[in-house]
Amino acid sequence: MRIGILTVEIFMSNNQNLKQKRMILKSLKEKLRNNFNISLLEVDNHDKWQRATLAIAALGTGNAAVDGCFANIIDFLERNNQIQLIDYRMEII
Repeated sequence: MRIGILTVEIFMSNNQNLKQKRMILKSLKEKLRNNFNISLLEVDNHDKWQRATLAIAALGTGNAAVDGCFANIIDFLERNNQIQLIDYRMEII
């Protein structure tokens, strides 16, 4: 059994305030949870209305399963037109 942590930093250029940021993040987190069966949390940039850092945790039978899940999540985020993926880091334990 392997545990993976994916940390992603995203940019939301169309936001004008924190309320819009929260609406976009709520929708994005629901879609990620429903599509990928993962756990996630906003871990940084709480007060910045155009940036967010999310930590995503996934469980798998091996490194390949977790890595494949993270690759699908990265692809999903890159195709999302409400956000721009700035950076990401993966760690598999």
